[in-house]
Amino acid sequence: MANLKSLAKDTAIYGLSSIVGRFLNYLLVPLYTHYMPKASGDYGISTNVYAYTALILVLLTFGMETTLFRFANDERTKPDTVFSTAFATVGSLTVVFLLLVFGFIGPISGALGYESHPDYLLMMAVVVALDAIQAMPFSYLRFQKRAIRFASLKMLFILLNIALNVIWFVLLGKTSVFYVFFINLLCTGFITLFFIPDLFKIQWKFDGRLLKHMLSYSWPILILGIAGILNQVADKIIFPLVYPDGAEANVQLGVYGSCVKIAMIMAMITQAFRYAYEPIVFAKNKDADKTEYYASAMKYFVIFTLLAFLVVMGWMPLLQYIIGEDYREGLGVVPIVMMAEIFMGIYFNLSFWYKLIDKTIYGAWFSLAGCAVLLAVNIIFIPKIGYWACAWGGLAGYFTSMTLSYFVGQKKNPIPYPMKDIIIYFISSMALFGMMKWFARHTEWPEWVLFLINNFLILGFIYRIIKCDLPLSQIPIIGKKFKKTK
Repeated sequence: MANLKSLAKDTAIYGLSSIVGRFLNYLLVPLYTHYMPKASGDYGISTNVYAYTALILVLLTFGMETTLFRFANDERTKPDTVFSTAFATVGSLTVVFLLLVFGFIGPISGALGYESHPDYLLMMAVVVALDAIQAMPFSYLRFQKRAIRFASLKMLFILLNIALNVIWFVLLGKTSVFYVFFINLLCTGFITLFFIPDLFKIQWKFDGRLLKHMLSYSWPILILGIAGILNQVADKIIFPLVYPDGAEANVQLGVYGSCVKIAMIMAMITQAFRYAYEPIVFAKNKDADKTEYYASAMKYFVIFTLLAFLVVMGWMPLLQYIIGEDYREGLGVVPIVMMAEIFMGIYFNLSFWYKLIDKTIYGAWFSLAGCAVLLAVNIIFIPKIGYWACAWGGLAGYFTSMTLSYFVGQKKNPIPYPMKDIIIYFISSMALFGMMKWFARHTEWPEWVLFLINNFLILGFIYRIIKCDLPLSQIPIIGKKFKKTK
């Protein structure tokens, strides 16, 4: 019981820091989209370069974060030796990466379309290298159950980053994307300094034999990580490469990247659910009622993510002001991207069947299949329909992974998901969303009237949840008052 309480506490700290961090970073969207003109393409450049860095970070860490946990908890190995070996491996990959980038910056910047701004790539190469190096100490903090220090350093980076962005963009009037990268470099370098005292406390020892075992464990995780990150960033990498008009590509990508940020509200909800649910799943695996529990969890996840979808769509008349006016032309992709995030969350829920039976290779295959669909849709349709292909490609990719995981899982490790109820909620939510769109397009009512109608429709969805699946009598505190009034 004590271990579970400790786990719950740490999960809450990690989850809160992640969600708060995402929200605070969210505040940079109005800053960038109001101060960086759409025509400059600067926000599109930022979107593109950060997509590359996300992919490179997965490659440089080489699955060693999870691998560190696995081997540091092994009684046959010393945690410091595991950390030293993992740190040396990631550090070596990072050094090679930096030598290649700095040695061949001309051809690299030319190939990626940044021949006039190699400084962008050099700065972000150093940033992603430092992030990879930081990943090992951050993982070790989690192993040592130093959740508060972990969360404090993450929050310090975010707050410093926001403060410097406000100073540069608002007070100093420096609105180029150069300063976005430069500030990130400053903040990342500053946070790296905090790990120096911890590194001096380590009993350093590199173990070549241990490394072989660690690499055999980490490479499937690397493949899964590459597939997963490509599902998130491939569209932003591909877009400038296949869009017909090179000069316009960054402008259009900036529109798409800014509007997608609104849809990231769903990603925050999924992340919160993941931090809370993941440890419970593995703890619940030995219980007799585990399959019923997993089935119910899936149902409520779908219900509340669909509710979040309706709230965002219904509140779009207000949420649109998060981004600059010039960027709002792309708001039509938001419901598509949000639905893709819902499918991704369902896929995450479904993924436990192969994790619980130690068949994680299935996850790699499902993710790769989804990634292949996403890439195909983007490459074929971006030249024809622009950033709309990015949104539809993400939806198709996650739908593919989700569907494969469901049908294979029902054969390998069946769980009785309440599919009838889930389908009914999907249909009802889409019907309400359709009504919102119909009133917006076919009436000339004022915006505040449409806003009230949207909220009335949302309340109807909430009423159905309470009536059918969340009785008031079962809710703590409220339930007691409800029973007294009956």
